[in-house]
Amino acid sequence: MSRTSKKAAAQARRARIEEMRRADQARERRNRIITITLSTVIVAGLVGWGGYALNKADEKDEQQAAAAKKPVRGERTWAKKELKQNHVEGTVDYPMDPPVGGDHHQAWMTCDGTVYTKPVPNENAVHSLEHGAVWVTYNDKAADADIKTLGDKVSRTPYTLMSPNDDQSGPIMLSAWGRQLSVDKASDPRVEQFFTKYVQGAQTPEPGAACSGGLTGA
Repeated sequence: MSRTSKKAAAQARRARIEEMRRADQARERRNRIITITLSTVIVAGLVGWGGYALNKADEKDEQQAAAAKKPVRGERTWAKKELKQNHVEGTVDYPMDPPVGGDHHQAWMTCDGTVYTKPVPNENAVHSLEHGAVWVTYNDKAADADIKTLGDKVSRTPYTLMSPNDDQSGPIMLSAWGRQLSVDKASDPRVEQFFTKYVQGAQTPEPGAACSGGLTGA
């Protein structure tokens, strides 16, 4: 091969190498652009999703807070001024049965998920309500299966107690301080709502006061 031919071949190789180098550089630039674009899209998506999730969480909290302020459908309520809180001896003539507050005995009924098989004194149970307990009562109109279901629920729930009450009007009644609900069945969804809302709820005159160490029978 002549000297001129060798020179031309070398120039051609250099040209091909330079072309390949430019192609590699262009490909690298495209890859960087794609990577940056995808990263930007992903970050924007995550930020957008994070903002959406936070907004949904805030909305859920607001809905729960609003629901917590609403009374349970069908419940009766008594104003604080109607319910005295004096410690007294002897019996009290309560205007409702079972009572939901008022003057009461200085000893409370133990209410740390306690299921009583006999009636308990109103004056002691009211003291339990003052401490934030929910009191479940039932009469002979309540089905045995419902009594068992409610007993199981109470036994798993601190700050609750349960006892029979033959004098009440409804088959099953749930009482908290200043609040009362009558239902026919343990499966009524309002039972869970009442527990959630009023076990140590905002209506409690003495939140955090003990439910253990009280009376354990009539």
